[in-house]
Amino acid sequence: MITRTALSHGWTLDLAPGTDSSRVPAHIRDALPIPATVPGTVHTDLLAAGLIVDPYLDLNEITLDWIGRAEWVYSLPLRHSPAPGDRTVLAFDGLDTVASVTVNGTVVARTENMHRRYEMDVTEVLGGGDDILEVRFHSAWAFGEAERKRIGELPNIYPAPFNYLRKMACNFGWDWGPALVTAGIWRAVTLVSGPPSRIARVSPHVTVTGATGRALFEVELAAPAGTALRLDARIGHSHARADIEAGAVSALVEVSVPEPELWWPTGLGDQPLHEASVRLLEGDTLLDEWRERIGFRTVRLDTSADEIGSAFAFLINDAAVPVRGANWIPDDCFLPRVTEQRLRERLVQAVDANINLLRIWGGGVYESDTFYRLCDELGIMVWQDFLFACAAYPEDERLAAEVAAEARDNVQRLLPHPSLVLWNGNNENIWGWFDWDWQQQIGDRTWGLGYYLDLLPEIVATVDPNRPYWAGSPYSGTMDVHPNADEHGLKHIWDVWNELDYRHYRDSAPRFVSEFGWQGPAAYSTIARSIRDRTLTSRSPGTLHHQKANAGNHKLERGLVPHLDVPVDFDDWHFALQLNQAWAIGLGVRHFRSLHPRCFGTIVWQFNDCWPVTSWSAVDGDGRKKLLWYALRDANATALLTVQPRAEGLAVVAVNDRSDSWRIRLTVRRLSFDGRELARFTGRFAADRLATAEIRLPQDVATATDPRSELLVVESDTGERDIWFYAEPRDLDLPTARFDTTIERRGEVVELTVTAHTVLVDLSVFPDRLAPAAEADTSLVTLLPGESTVFRITGLPPHLDEPLVERPQLRTLNELLH
Repeated sequence: MITRTALSHGWTLDLAPGTDSSRVPAHIRDALPIPATVPGTVHTDLLAAGLIVDPYLDLNEITLDWIGRAEWVYSLPLRHSPAPGDRTVLAFDGLDTVASVTVNGTVVARTENMHRRYEMDVTEVLGGGDDILEVRFHSAWAFGEAERKRIGELPNIYPAPFNYLRKMACNFGWDWGPALVTAGIWRAVTLVSGPPSRIARVSPHVTVTGATGRALFEVELAAPAGTALRLDARIGHSHARADIEAGAVSALVEVSVPEPELWWPTGLGDQPLHEASVRLLEGDTLLDEWRERIGFRTVRLDTSADEIGSAFAFLINDAAVPVRGANWIPDDCFLPRVTEQRLRERLVQAVDANINLLRIWGGGVYESDTFYRLCDELGIMVWQDFLFACAAYPEDERLAAEVAAEARDNVQRLLPHPSLVLWNGNNENIWGWFDWDWQQQIGDRTWGLGYYLDLLPEIVATVDPNRPYWAGSPYSGTMDVHPNADEHGLKHIWDVWNELDYRHYRDSAPRFVSEFGWQGPAAYSTIARSIRDRTLTSRSPGTLHHQKANAGNHKLERGLVPHLDVPVDFDDWHFALQLNQAWAIGLGVRHFRSLHPRCFGTIVWQFNDCWPVTSWSAVDGDGRKKLLWYALRDANATALLTVQPRAEGLAVVAVNDRSDSWRIRLTVRRLSFDGRELARFTGRFAADRLATAEIRLPQDVATATDPRSELLVVESDTGERDIWFYAEPRDLDLPTARFDTTIERRGEVVELTVTAHTVLVDLSVFPDRLAPAAEADTSLVTLLPGESTVFRITGLPPHLDEPLVERPQLRTLNELLH
């Protein structure tokens, strides 16, 4: 029987012999070696030993650049005595990045790719009991710079050489992330021992035809079978067998499952997962076993030509599913810190925001099996970029071989997961070729197009033929049409954030918008933890360091001015800019969703953060929800009523992303701010399943007599509501906020009830200012005079109930206008 032993304890970390230690602080040189965590990184080991400051705090990042430029060695005593005839293999699921692996001083592997798994047979180099395993990590900085010198300069959005090696690009810094170039054994290490014939990998190809589900298991052995063997495959009560002849290294076995329950994205059905196993037997003796959960569903990408241009829509189980998505980046700069508990928390936050797809962005990593397993369970569709982002990538033979191996490895690894619905070739590189002045610099050299149009689609077609592939984001489907055309494929909208007001989102009518975003500061308690400036302001040193975007604060404030004055007070500045981020993305999502079926999806940039920073995220680097999260939840409602400006006036659009039809009795009222009704419209209309319906409003309702002091309230008899203001926030004659509050504690939940005496706009509560773990269930609530709402707050100690009703915990837009 094959045994697999995790090598996760007993490691030490030291500077590698011969490395230049002149930049290493003396107190660290003196303290080494230290205990190491595997999986882990050099940074986190040094931090755990108390040898470095937290790189996420203040300006500490700058002082730790030397870590990524040094060379390091991880060491482990191996005590392993294999049985006669057994083979012993070291299996590394992830080495970051340029490494030499030795056993007893003999080099057994050299690696240059963070994104691959490695196996090495060490049977002949083991000494039989007192062996030393060492992994030496060479500087990724030095390797990348040497490769750039060898190959020649190619365009890159940042100066770091991330496009010359296969490492997480954002490790070198991004416009939302720090430059913390890591090294380490970042995924599990396993010692595999037993007979030579073992299961090396199983590739399950799951299909549904009619009422029958099929799983074709492609089984590869680590070595040719020494004798006749048998495969026994099972899914629930269904099973099949296949023989393996002596000398064979692979076999196929197919299991049919009659009428399987289908896997559906969240909101459209259940997510049944089926236990699958493949056993390798010699006679009746079990040699090895593979286990995984699979799901039955079909996926197809509709990119057919139509009267507009060409579509981009996902068909799951033959249903065209509108996408309410967000882009996902690595959830921490130090990847081994992203635990299953943390992933579950973050992914539940996504589902609770009515998100049904996450796009794994191409400057990060191929996400973990745990990430995909949780998405399978939660019904989150996943789109996985291949790891190319914002740069020209050489197709040099050395790098191309790594790209091919990495792609085959990860496409095969992620085969079992029904949540995976798309492989995407790159992020913005084709767009860069067209629009970023690359062509003159590149000339006739390769820049990655061969990966996106030839190598990667060929690998997907061979290894994962039942999933779609797309060459890039954005991409129109052909190099003959601009990659960011409204009428074709995928579009990124960044001119709005960089140059315009967010109302210009309404200028675009894309087929599918896979990136657009607006910045906002992190939650206040996240800022207070990570920035300890003597006086915290929008321009204090720590605040500016935790803003990585070029001219980021200038763009934040430039984007605020059309809607509000820029506050001087930091608390008001923080509230106003979180509000503006929520307004911007709420407007964009509602607009794009109202264009269905022309536009079949939105993927907001971005859902999460990797550290505490001002960014485009909805959930900040400490896992706290920004106001944007609440705006996303509302704008992504599966049954959405939204008022939209059209050429002929205002219209109400019903967006129905549910699996049943939606029949609506509609009431629309034009009101003054004091609650007087000025005009009314009632009507009925219906939106079919996964469809939209639109009704134009009559002129007396759609047009305000005094835009500064009127609003429109749209309500359905099924409880949906939308509010439209006729003027920008800065121009509204909102009254001074007057309201009553009551507080009642029910166990661990505090219920804060607010009853409005005047119109209250974007009423929000920030309990994390009192207790960092406290969180409200809702925010951005608009109340008419006489209306009430209840905020349910968790994580708040009893003695802090009363301060909830005080500024700056309880805020309204009304305050910012007075």
